[in-house]
Amino acid sequence: MKKIALILCTSLLVISCSSSQNNKSSKNVEGVTEFAKTITADELKTMLFTYASNEFEGRKTGEPGQKKAVEFIKTQYIKMGVPSPLGKDDYFQEIPASYFNKSNIKDSENVLAYIKGSEKLDEIIVISSHLDHIGISGNGDINNGADDDGSGTVAMIEIAEAFKEAKNKGNGPKRSILFLHVTGEEIGLFGSRYYADVDPVFPLKNTIANLNIDMIGRIDPKHEGKDNYLYLIGSDKLSKELHNVSEAVNKQYFNMEFDYTYNDDNDPNRFYYRSDHYNFAKNNIPVIFYFNGTHDDYHRPSDTPDKINYAFLETRARLIFHTAWELANRDERVKLD
Repeated sequence: MKKIALILCTSLLVISCSSSQNNKSSKNVEGVTEFAKTITADELKTMLFTYASNEFEGRKTGEPGQKKAVEFIKTQYIKMGVPSPLGKDDYFQEIPASYFNKSNIKDSENVLAYIKGSEKLDEIIVISSHLDHIGISGNGDINNGADDDGSGTVAMIEIAEAFKEAKNKGNGPKRSILFLHVTGEEIGLFGSRYYADVDPVFPLKNTIANLNIDMIGRIDPKHEGKDNYLYLIGSDKLSKELHNVSEAVNKQYFNMEFDYTYNDDNDPNRFYYRSDHYNFAKNNIPVIFYFNGTHDDYHRPSDTPDKINYAFLETRARLIFHTAWELANRDERVKLD
């Protein structure tokens, strides 16, 4: 009888411990999911119909429309109460015209905002997207760039809002998050290169990963008629652990189709070298480039906000938020291979 009682007691203890652990896990999952739900299709749509409107004149680097774009981004962060690491109300990392080494490009600026970490505040995760586009065509047509990269821009703002909501509720990230909106991508990745090579506001040695968002609002011809998907590029090139974290987050929360076609070293498109993550990767910082692929409206005036799949954009932005959340709150930074 004593033996049976002991076994019964032990079993109850195990069940009790297991239940307690599961409750703790559920609470954590519930928390991050709650914050992710602040990223909504309606808010993304409202912002993008402004950001990719004719008023912004295609956001060509250094031009008046691009200046309106950076003011729009700055205003969103001020409204949310997300500060800049550059100081009070100074959200612009100024880049002189001379840096672009192009006769027709004027002074421009990156936009920086950040959430300060609660524990490992010196370790930084950079989430990036480019704020510029290709401007006005010779015939006067405006290239609005709703997908390229208006989709990434508004997604980042919504991701920042989710992290801010978490911080407001006492559940901010352990590591710091930098929201880096870069200029000059369309003319040669200049904004991200300036940040990485000339003026890294946070030391690159403390930058544990870069999640780069460039075109996540549309569907390419290969995936027409399919459920949500996303191309991932670079996730395993510098850190297998980063790749595994990315896969695990997707499996736990979304089960989205990840397409690694363009991650192939022999991919003729060479997309790995063609967006802003590359200026972090070349400095041995693990990266993931999120991309929906090209479509018939790529770099044309027809890339307009009415063609965005906002349900997909919402889910993709939430995925990136969840991935950043995991990276920010892990006990150890992801290892560089």
